Amino acid sequence: MKQTVKILCLALLVCALVLPAFAGGGKEAAGDVIKIGVFEPMTGANAAGGAMEVEGIRMANELNPTVTVGGKTYKVELVVVDNKSEKVDAANAVQRLIDRDKVQVILGSWGSSLSMAGGEVARDAKIPVIGLSCTNPLVTAGNDYYFRVCFIDPFQGTVMANYAFNDLKAKTAVIVREISNDYSVGLAKFFVDNFTKLTGNPNAILSTVNYNTGDQDFSAQLTTIRSSRPDVIFAPGNYTESALMMKQARELGINTPIIGGDTWETPEFIDVGRERVEGAVFSTFFASEHAATPAAETFLSEYRKRYNKEPAAVTALGYDGYLVALDAIKRAGSIEPQKIRDAIAKTSGFVGATGITTLDENGDATKSAFIKAVEGGKFVFKTIVNP
Repeated sequence: MKQTVKILCLALLVCALVLPAFAGGGKEAAGDVIKIGVFEPMTGANAAGGAMEVEGIRMANELNPTVTVGGKTYKVELVVVDNKSEKVDAANAVQRLIDRDKVQVILGSWGSSLSMAGGEVARDAKIPVIGLSCTNPLVTAGNDYYFRVCFIDPFQGTVMANYAFNDLKAKTAVIVREISNDYSVGLAKFFVDNFTKLTGNPNAILSTVNYNTGDQDFSAQLTTIRSSRPDVIFAPGNYTESALMMKQARELGINTPIIGGDTWETPEFIDVGRERVEGAVFSTFFASEHAATPAAETFLSEYRKRYNKEPAAVTALGYDGYLVALDAIKRAGSIEPQKIRDAIAKTSGFVGATGITTLDENGDATKSAFIKAVEGGKFVFKTIVNP
């Protein structure tokens, strides 16, 4: 009995000595982690776009899983939250990343409306955010904590207006807007401004028709388009609705060239529209055929190795956004969000997969645009347009 008591006491003594060591180790491990939050639409209308951006972020994290700050190496942990393609959920997602997950910096989101909704929360909490493909100027306007690695819609609208006027020789246009989508409305405006200027005709826009996110029947809009007889149709909007609209247009015998913006570059656009989206032309952020930097070559090599296919432009932007965040953390020499924010704002000459990133006073990047078309059921690079 005495022997049993001695053994029990010895066991308790060992536990008393070991448990604090494990507890202390846990605290140290937590202190060795930097958290980067990601709020993207993983479900809902924009899920395909969100998934492609997260794909690029995750690959960048796999290739660069640590960052050294002040001589100390930290593991970089991604915290991905679904914003469900809804503005309210986007704001809630950012709030969760800040309050519960205690992230130091945030990446996202596909969809300018979602980015703006989450951006207000991040600004109030003073947590920096790096946008990836959110192109509406209002994303960063008045928000000193939001930045982005993509070009913005004034440039994209100019690119597509020039394409319509110079390449298609169009003198008149009809605009198709996803009225519930800030991206679509904003990009349409910049196209209209530039196309009207190029033609010298204040009446060059024959009509503007609207639809809402989730619509599937475009017969009313297409009736107006057919009666207008434009030289070109500019229809920036979500990939699913745009493909459905184009499919129905072709079935009604409307063979007018239809052009759009960067949101079309998803496999779903072709899956939904099939042969009816052949010939569609749009602007985007990256092309495998024009890998202009060593970082682009690395990105392409690693992506092809993992997925055995070509990456979408927004996947490359997700990759770059993560690396810009890491670069800022290194330059800040700190894991404090305010110091990271200040370092992001000074980003200049950063060489990434999508080219050179230098942020202006608004936190926006100046980047080249790539023109692609749907040919043979694939996205085919046509040309590059420099700022």
